[in-house]
Amino acid sequence: MNNIDEVVFLHQVAAPCHLAMLAESIGLKTRVISDIEQLEPSADSCSFYLISQQGAAIDCNGIPLVASLLVKHVPVALYNVSKDSLDEESALLLGIRGLLFTDQRMDLQLTGLRKVLADELWYDKILISRVFRQLVSQIDTPRALSTEGSESFQQLTRREKTIIQQVSSGARNKEIATGLCISEHTVKAHISSIFRKTHARNRVELLRWAEPYQNQLKLHAVG
Repeated sequence: MNNIDEVVFLHQVAAPCHLAMLAESIGLKTRVISDIEQLEPSADSCSFYLISQQGAAIDCNGIPLVASLLVKHVPVALYNVSKDSLDEESALLLGIRGLLFTDQRMDLQLTGLRKVLADELWYDKILISRVFRQLVSQIDTPRALSTEGSESFQQLTRREKTIIQQVSSGARNKEIATGLCISEHTVKAHISSIFRKTHARNRVELLRWAEPYQNQLKLHAVG
């Protein structure tokens, strides 16, 4: 599942972590911790972090504070989320990969877990479409290219520019890998490099960054 070695559950409630048990039953390596101090996130690790909303300190949008910190460095999704207790749009824009709700069937939660581990978003499709339209509507005219942005664009390799164009068109890692005849692991490495060079934390931020360069990216793709 996209080279994820371990799924780490931050479970700060007394009840058993049934989702972790279910993940183990399908062969995933899991680790359940109850104390924030046990977290050792690293951008170089291949761990995926599941944060329980229940039992966590949350912000005004219902998002666990620890998740807001972790998402800057490692992939994060939320589970044990109570309906109407969290601003889903804020979670999506923050970079949270998906939301697993307490009132969902366990088989549906497992499907969501599989999706986020495969580098896909697990949100309501209507929400994703609405957020995308909002982002597009905010772009009335191309933004002026900043000196810093231009320098970042110049640092990108030809292959990285091709991948940005494909990400902008909605292609997933597997589709990009197939189209370029490379492995998904290589695609992931390229995307990590792209995030570093463009200072984007996730694909939504990358789409925002890339908007002024769409014409150049399209010319590059043709060339």
